[in-house]
Amino acid sequence: MKKILRLYSNAFGGLSRSAWMLSLIMFINRSGAMVIPFLGVYLTEALGFTMKEAGIILSIYGLGAVCGGFLGGWLTDKIGHFKVQFFSLTVGGSLYFMFLFLEKFEHIAIGVFVLSLVNDMLRPANASSIAHYAKPENVTRAFSLNRMALNLGFSIGPALGGMVAAISYKYLFVGDAVGCMMAGLFFYIYFRNKQGHRPQQKVKTDAIVNDATPTLSEKVKSPYTDNLYLVFVLLNAGFAMLFFQLFSTLPLYYRQIYALPEQSIGGLLALNGLIVFMIEMIFVYLIGDKIKKSWLIPIGVLVLGSSFAILNLGHHIFLLYIAMTLLSFSEILVMPFMATISVERSNNSNRGAYMGLYTISYAAAHVVAPYMGTTIAARHGFDTLWWVLSAFAIVVSVGLYFVVKRIDRKQVPERVAVSVL
Repeated sequence: MKKILRLYSNAFGGLSRSAWMLSLIMFINRSGAMVIPFLGVYLTEALGFTMKEAGIILSIYGLGAVCGGFLGGWLTDKIGHFKVQFFSLTVGGSLYFMFLFLEKFEHIAIGVFVLSLVNDMLRPANASSIAHYAKPENVTRAFSLNRMALNLGFSIGPALGGMVAAISYKYLFVGDAVGCMMAGLFFYIYFRNKQGHRPQQKVKTDAIVNDATPTLSEKVKSPYTDNLYLVFVLLNAGFAMLFFQLFSTLPLYYRQIYALPEQSIGGLLALNGLIVFMIEMIFVYLIGDKIKKSWLIPIGVLVLGSSFAILNLGHHIFLLYIAMTLLSFSEILVMPFMATISVERSNNSNRGAYMGLYTISYAAAHVVAPYMGTTIAARHGFDTLWWVLSAFAIVVSVGLYFVVKRIDRKQVPERVAVSVL
């Protein structure tokens, strides 16, 4: 037991106080995250929409997230990460209340777009903030700490959401609103007097170069002209399309095929957050610097594909828990290292744009994933959907292996300088 406690102590040691506070704020925020895991079920059962209509609404949520990621990244570089985060948390939280009065398809579609637009402005700003406050040698662990807080919150949010939804789906929106606004208030109180809110002036970065090697600043001048990074982002979107079935088709599958009650669905989703919370930081601490990202990430994608294939091996609730466990380990293997690649490829003057594009890749996947998943399931059944996703995971895994390997090989020896407070 002492060894285990010492291991956890070492894994969490050395992180700045600001990094801890950012994670605490995200924990508060995600603890109230009750709407998205149950949105598909709410639309089909409480409002009587078809599965395809629910998929369209979820895709519109993703479209708003794409715009929010782009806008959030641009604003982060223009006005700084503090203002963007505070606006997103407080205004985004208040927007949940409008869903207490929306029932028509068109009204919900517009409301969902605006909500996700404002909410997803948070992501690039928060990522830039983590990179700013993290020590250079602890960037990956700082992101993992933040994700650990997110997942601990996510293990609480869906579980609470399942109990709340059993009473009334309307209360889900109230819970999300309160969680976001509480996080915004806490964020303002702690970070309002911190340094580093203003965007960094664009400066040239010195690097060890030769005649054949461009400088780091030339490489990352803009993420939209960084061709290798664009391919990486596209493949990341492919991974996210697979992962986001967690929020769209999987809850519908649990409900329609296994007839699980809301509490059981919430428990399955909470298992994902709990596993990532307990294991990710230790994994990154022990393994993160010992195995190349070009191996870890593709293996994680293959594990995700296998989690879908397992669902076709029979009809038993035990298989649902195995599949969710594999999906959770896939998240541990992939997501913290994908974020690190984006940080390492940027600098203080363009990190908002890089993290914005990285965020957009997830948001774009949120557009495609629900519509793709619900359409295949409605036309051909869930069994076909799981096989298609498993095959797609193999394609994405192979692509990521070659792209991440090339990124590692081209990375300039001098690591990106990250501000420390």
